[in-house]
Amino acid sequence: MGVGTGSSIVHALKYGGWIRVAPAMAERMSRLAWPPDVVRERAAIVPVPLSKARFRERGFNQSAVLATHLSKLWRIPVFTDTLIRQASTQSQTVLTPGERLSNVAGAFSVAQSALQEVRGEHIVLLDDVITTGSTLGACAKALFAAGARTISYMTFGRAPSSGDRLIQ
Repeated sequence: MGVGTGSSIVHALKYGGWIRVAPAMAERMSRLAWPPDVVRERAAIVPVPLSKARFRERGFNQSAVLATHLSKLWRIPVFTDTLIRQASTQSQTVLTPGERLSNVAGAFSVAQSALQEVRGEHIVLLDDVITTGSTLGACAKALFAAGARTISYMTFGRAPSSGDRLIQ
């Protein structure tokens, strides 16, 4: 994410381990206006998983922490063990958009034990930040392959793209 309060908050959560900020982030995310049919249909929140190495390094998955708080506000379950990160991938922060796409291609699958819970459902896929959408796209592909009917994406922030103009 670029310069600003949102990026500072995500950075504090993700890299500083400041999980106390997550409830306020989730509360802010819960205020996003969704079409009424999405509100009726959304069955669960699925956070983007971390690699085992990154999880060991941080001690938590920031997307799962956000999802847990958001699920309480929306009163729908969070499925934390649904998506599996098949392989450790290089940090997306240092890659070009094309490299990001190939970096996460095939990196995610749905756990056998979770196939029944996603089949035919409207899933809200949650990550902390979106840059190019490569990670969310790869996760959605795995969820669709497992039979999910609809996927909605949700993130706290969006990293600026090369075409964005910063207003100062």
